Amino acid sequence: MCVFLLGASYFIFLQDDSELVHESNKKTHPKSIEVLSTSKHKTVILERVYVDGEVSEEILHENVLKIEELKSKYKNWQVIQMDEEQIVLQKKMNDISPLLKANGYFGISEDGTISIFNGKPNNADIIQSFFQIDIKKLEGKKQEELKRGIPIKSKKDFDKVLEALKRYSIHTMKE
Repeated sequence: MCVFLLGASYFIFLQDDSELVHESNKKTHPKSIEVLSTSKHKTVILERVYVDGEVSEEILHENVLKIEELKSKYKNWQVIQMDEEQIVLQKKMNDISPLLKANGYFGISEDGTISIFNGKPNNADIIQSFFQIDIKKLEGKKQEELKRGIPIKSKKDFDKVLEALKRYSIHTMKE
């Protein structure tokens, strides 16, 4: 009987201690397992791709705890690259680039190709080329405008000029 009482009291005390240890663990550890990491300082590069082909980059330095937080902050951005040091996010812009708005001109190159110039066509660099046109089919006023340069101030201007000149495309005329 003595052995029985000793065994029972041992079992009761052991069980109570294990419950205390179990309760102690509950208080110090969250119920759901979540990986907690320290704040990670990362370089975040925001790439904006414009309809005229220009790409601009904005470089930020942010503390990123979880990638989900970053995705939430930049909802309309696509993750292009991610490593321990940096995250590259990209967004396609339905607009022309600030460069074009500030200093872009439609013009015609020497071979008759419709191009966008960084500045007036006669002494500027070509930013982008589109298609070759039959300059003789254009009325005199349009020829002069292209030689002087047609400023591009908005996406609407960009689309309007390209659409108007497409009908003079040598490629279109052959089809």
